[in-house]
Amino acid sequence: MRATINQKLTEMGERERLKELLRAKLTECGWKDQMKAHCKEVIKEKGLEHVTVEDLVVEITPKGRALVPDSVKKELLQRIRMFLAQHAT
Repeated sequence: MRATINQKLTEMGERERLKELLRAKLTECGWKDQMKAHCKEVIKEKGLEHVTVEDLVVEITPKGRALVPDSVKKELLQRIRMFLAQHAT
């Protein structure tokens, strides 16, 4: 079911619109700045020579997900539901 929804969102261009909305909302609420600061902390703690991009992603992902405001999650979910209701087959 998830794959079907994802395919429909992608085919109709809605996935890109949702990604742009998410980027804007995360920047607006300060999430992007918080994550940038967290990345700098992790690099400072471990040392630049000892951190790969993969390590950084693993380290910051849990905090990044936790910091997304519920209002942003709810808005995206509502938009997906509305899209699916309008394009139900």
